[in-house]
Amino acid sequence: MENKVFLTQTDTTIGFVSQNADKLTEIKQRPPHKHYIKAVNSLHTLKTFTRVPQKHKNRVRRAKKTTFIMPNGHSYRVIKDRHHLLLLDRLKWAYTTSANLSNEAYDESFAREMAEVIIEPIKETKQASTIYRLGKTTLRKVR
Repeated sequence: MENKVFLTQTDTTIGFVSQNADKLTEIKQRPPHKHYIKAVNSLHTLKTFTRVPQKHKNRVRRAKKTTFIMPNGHSYRVIKDRHHLLLLDRLKWAYTTSANLSNEAYDESFAREMAEVIIEPIKETKQASTIYRLGKTTLRKVR
């Protein structure tokens, strides 16, 4: 289950979810140096990967559909959406990305062909997550 690529409705868009970043990079044909957003099922899981700066702890805890780039350069999103949590509670964490080729529009036939496991129902895409870069004391909106 860890190395499979899932096509699912995430909390924000239709996306690929996997614990294998290399497979996602290959599918999306994107530069290997770009980091993926790591979706986590809880704040407890987030703490195993990074330390949230003290000034931003409440913001991270309360945020919905928001990705945070931590001072270490890696990005995380704590998932609150019940449908998406059904998968993440089993995996604890996973890399997540939109289900398309890098810099291309969503194509359902491409997405279904590339995924190893398809989790229905898949609805139309919603709005992408808001992204903030967190410093020890600073906050900057990226998207």
